[in-house]
Amino acid sequence: MTMRFSRQLDQFGKDRMVLGLLLLAGLLLAARAWLADHPQHDPWAPLDLNDPPGWATQRKLASLRSDPDECRAVLERSGVAFAVLEPAGEGTCRRADRTQLRDAPFSPARPVTTCPVAAAVQVWLTQAVQPAAAELLGSPIVRIEHLGTFSCRRIGGGGNWSEHATGNAIDIAAFVTDDGQRVSVLRDWEREGTDAEFLRNVRDGACDVFGTVLSPDYNAAHADHLHLDQAARGLGGFCR
Repeated sequence: MTMRFSRQLDQFGKDRMVLGLLLLAGLLLAARAWLADHPQHDPWAPLDLNDPPGWATQRKLASLRSDPDECRAVLERSGVAFAVLEPAGEGTCRRADRTQLRDAPFSPARPVTTCPVAAAVQVWLTQAVQPAAAELLGSPIVRIEHLGTFSCRRIGGGGNWSEHATGNAIDIAAFVTDDGQRVSVLRDWEREGTDAEFLRNVRDGACDVFGTVLSPDYNAAHADHLHLDQAARGLGGFCR
């Protein structure tokens, strides 16, 4: 009787193991199917800048920082119009990667940046800037005023080399809507109301795709612009 009961226990244990394996296999298949339908969450799926932001988006964008060729392949795959310009500069300030977005609404001219900055800008514009403008300003952004991308200089005049030294950064000063509203970082950051809320929304959205985001909350040197760059700052970057 005891031996028979023991065999029954063994069989019950085996049945539970098989059932557990079947459940695990089912969960894995379901997860695989879900990731196939949501590639923005799949770290192994090719990056498409048109996908909504997901768990893997920031990691995928960060991986482009050291691979300009792959970055340009991502722009092409995403249907983003861009140009690759000849390298320029010398020494520390040599810009081997000079990429220009063709359709981004920048002023006074289309800025030339590294490809990783261009890719992050594209995501930021479509996934953060325009949605915030529609919700808070009631009109799409048709012009973004910038203060430049390249400046062969050190931080604060004597520290480490700035990301601007290689065009790996862009400074944003203001946004202009289709109906003529102009939202300025210098004028509107400290004000109350929807303009200030819009600026904080686009700052926070930039933190999801750039390595570094500096706003007037960081220091007085950034009182008139948002500094966005693609330096490798570790997981999550630096956002202030």
